[in-house]
Amino acid sequence: MLSAKRGMILVVMVVLFGFVLLGCEPGGSGSTDSEDFPGDSNEDSNDEADCADGPLSEPIAGCAPGPVPDSGNFKADCVARINQFRWDCQCLPPLDRWTGGETCADEHAEYDSTNGVHAGFRDDICAPRGWAQNECPGWGSEAGIVDGCLQMMWDEGPGDDFNEHGHYINMSSTNYTKVACGVYRTGSGEVWSVQNFE
Repeated sequence: MLSAKRGMILVVMVVLFGFVLLGCEPGGSGSTDSEDFPGDSNEDSNDEADCADGPLSEPIAGCAPGPVPDSGNFKADCVARINQFRWDCQCLPPLDRWTGGETCADEHAEYDSTNGVHAGFRDDICAPRGWAQNECPGWGSEAGIVDGCLQMMWDEGPGDDFNEHGHYINMSSTNYTKVACGVYRTGSGEVWSVQNFE
């Protein structure tokens, strides 16, 4: 009985010593004051910025973080992906999900599917519409928009010429605090999405 207690005490001491050596975290990083954006996977990536000194004046060249996990909610995933680019690629604060603008964003996506890109925004068909809009017209899937279209838009930066860099400018602007993602699937299966910024 006495040797069993000694053995148990020894096991507890070894486990405690291991936690001290490893910094009390899985993987042994030892850091508890992470600068990672909430929801990040904490995986090492050459694409992620060191954000300790605040926002970067320009995005990391070629920044292409892995896709955000699919939550089953396109609008939430769209906002999460935009925020992933903002944080991982340029250390910019996140935008809020603008649920109050999502109905109008959905209406824009549907209207544009028959009237052309940005037609609903230009024609002011609903409110609140926000102050700026990006659009992914006629994609094959919601996942393709989140993973591909938003990456293509981010890749337009950096630059100040809105005609060449407008999508990136909208995504990286510190003048906006929220974004509403809208989506519409046509009868033929094309997926249209707009992102309205305010």
